[in-house]
Amino acid sequence: MNNEAYIDFCFIREDLGGFSSVIDSLLKSMFVNHRLSWYLDEKKIDGGEMVVAEIKGMSTWKSEEEAIVFFEENADELFWEYLQGYKMFIYPASTPGMHAKTSCSSKKSPLLKKESTAGGGCACAGH
Repeated sequence: MNNEAYIDFCFIREDLGGFSSVIDSLLKSMFVNHRLSWYLDEKKIDGGEMVVAEIKGMSTWKSEEEAIVFFEENADELFWEYLQGYKMFIYPASTPGMHAKTSCSSKKSPLLKKESTAGGGCACAGH
């Protein structure tokens, strides 16, 4: 059964240029057989680059936990190196209008030298 997935990932690295292309490639390789699409928003920040990936579409994940297991099994090492935070909503098809556990996480960004928690406590939220 297909479920609606809405995921925001926040990626940060030092300013090397072309970060959106790198993130796009990482997402393409991770979501090869998934009906997901994404929009990438790239910004320069204090000597670094930030890309917020807004991902949406249909998935077979029934919960946040299933999605996280998928990411752990399929994401490239660079994905984890650049990932600074995420926000996720999974809406199971069996309960229209209701959503599964919503998650938001951030980690300390060496580039920002502080906890990345803009907008509601999510890293890079409200970009």
